Amino acid sequence: MRFRCKVVDVSCLNHFTRVVNTITKLTKSCTLRLTVNNLYFIVTDKVANGGVSMWCELCQGNFFDEYQMEGVSADQNDIYLELIPENLTRALKTAQNAKTVKIKLTNRHCPCLTVAVELPSLSSSSRIVTHDIPVCVIPRRLWNDFREPSVPDFDVSIYLPALKTMKCVVERMKNLSNFIVIEANRNGEINLKIDTDLVSVSTHFKDLGNPPWVSDDASQSSTQDRDPSSMAEARVDIRKLLQFLAGQQVNPTKAICNIVHKRMVHFILLHEDVSLQYFIPALA
Repeated sequence: MRFRCKVVDVSCLNHFTRVVNTITKLTKSCTLRLTVNNLYFIVTDKVANGGVSMWCELCQGNFFDEYQMEGVSADQNDIYLELIPENLTRALKTAQNAKTVKIKLTNRHCPCLTVAVELPSLSSSSRIVTHDIPVCVIPRRLWNDFREPSVPDFDVSIYLPALKTMKCVVERMKNLSNFIVIEANRNGEINLKIDTDLVSVSTHFKDLGNPPWVSDDASQSSTQDRDPSSMAEARVDIRKLLQFLAGQQVNPTKAICNIVHKRMVHFILLHEDVSLQYFIPALA
């Protein structure tokens, strides 16, 4: 297995850093899948067991000036690594004024992602700061555990309001309850509600619009047959929702919420060269 890449363009480096910062805010550990064309950051906690899941996809050609990888074999040209994203974030913090950043898979005392940051210097020679980030190589027999999640058979799909506004609302509600109800319909309305023995609070957003999903699967027929004014809802852990809202630095051009009634909330953040999916299970 071999992997190496190089970033020279400052805007690309900053964009990649923002994506990694977002992943760091969302999870302590994740799987990094490397392919010829894409990188994936994956969290596969079982939603059915109360854990969140995440799938973040990056097109390598939009981030790296050089990119080379060889997987475990010609027919399975992938590399799967388990890593702590915070370690990658720390390495990239030293690269804010870098001339170049090189990342490669190495084998020190253990498998590592080695990040070499070339910094400008007053002298003719450059300074190189190197970070060795320990990783665990995931064997092929476990690869099926990290397949792309399918879009759930949702009851309602809706565009989200401005994420900063939504974050401010949820932050205030967090002081009143550990749980929040997200409900939405096909008329472009979404409500955030908490209900306790002491207080009931609800925030309403209107005219958000609903994505024009074009497919022949069950999701499409499910939403088409539903009364447009009928609300689908999910009660979720408010801390997990706030973690998602507070952590994102992707600056998406579109943010979508799919609700499977009383089962799951599925968020999609779309940027030109990044897509991030986040699944939060509903609570009884």
